[in-house]
Amino acid sequence: MRRTNWPRLLGLAVLCLWAATALVLAAPARKVTSFQSQVVNENGQSFLRIEIGMNGPIKDYQVKGDGILHPNRLTIDVDRAEKGDVRAEIPLDRQFAKTLRFQDAGKKLRIMVGMRVPANEQNYRVYTLEKDRRNPHRLIIELYGEGGRRGRVAGLKGRTIVIDPGHGGTDTGAVGVGGLREKDITLEVSRKVKAILAHSGVKVVMTREDDRDVYGPTATDAQELQARVDYGSFTPNVDVFVSIHCNAFTSASSNGTATYYYPKTWLDALLAQNLQDAMVEHGDRRDRGIHEARFYVCRNSMMPAALVELAFITNYVEGYLLADEDFQNEMAQGIAEGLANYFAASGT
Repeated sequence: MRRTNWPRLLGLAVLCLWAATALVLAAPARKVTSFQSQVVNENGQSFLRIEIGMNGPIKDYQVKGDGILHPNRLTIDVDRAEKGDVRAEIPLDRQFAKTLRFQDAGKKLRIMVGMRVPANEQNYRVYTLEKDRRNPHRLIIELYGEGGRRGRVAGLKGRTIVIDPGHGGTDTGAVGVGGLREKDITLEVSRKVKAILAHSGVKVVMTREDDRDVYGPTATDAQELQARVDYGSFTPNVDVFVSIHCNAFTSASSNGTATYYYPKTWLDALLAQNLQDAMVEHGDRRDRGIHEARFYVCRNSMMPAALVELAFITNYVEGYLLADEDFQNEMAQGIAEGLANYFAASGT
């Protein structure tokens, strides 16, 4: 019977492992082959997208941000890569960032971006895309402004939600301080809500995406409101309907946030309460509570529905806030979180 020569086999195995390691270490480093950047607007949010093309797959990279010494510096180290023939320093759109610099650092390519805002995860996104017929392997860097990237909200994935920006087209809605129009504010906030929900895995249905009448400029009030309700009626598997408005009153001292519902089921009140609580938390305005009302879109929607009044457009302080993008972002985040809280509380 032949004996197995274990020492010889072990030696061969070690030799093969050494050879494989040597091949990996000797593999040519990826090089940067292309660079482009542009300001992109998606779902009502603008950001700077940077695409760095390389001549090989980008598998291993490390992202660092939010440092103490350089809080606005975003650093990305790409393993086994080098700068290649691109410029060492490239100016960027100054609304989002100053410059991007490439630096060969041993066996890594270091990419440093001087952002306009702190380099925390709310203000940037980094990911890779594989080569396709038109593009090389790419490292993608997305930079966001003061409002930050619309964050994901847990508990919303797979939902279908109708967002109804109040008024529009021939109907300006209430007109407030300095000629501020309700239809403009509701559309901006609704776009921001849509961006957050879409990023959270929601199918978002908007009754209007721009400044227009939903039914048409010659519609009666009932026709216009029914056209909005129809978005929920004729879209499969809609979970909730939310109409977004600004409040108004003859007295400029009236202020605060309120939410309205029609009690078709217990879910309508639950939806209203969760939206109200989250908006008050984010907007830090007076809590005017939730109220029953016979608003057409709430009463005639087959699914749970609520109408939110963000703040008073006729109040000097709140009119200023409604026109402020930071406040709009906060209220949009509040609406998204309120929806998530509603689904968690309802068990639906």
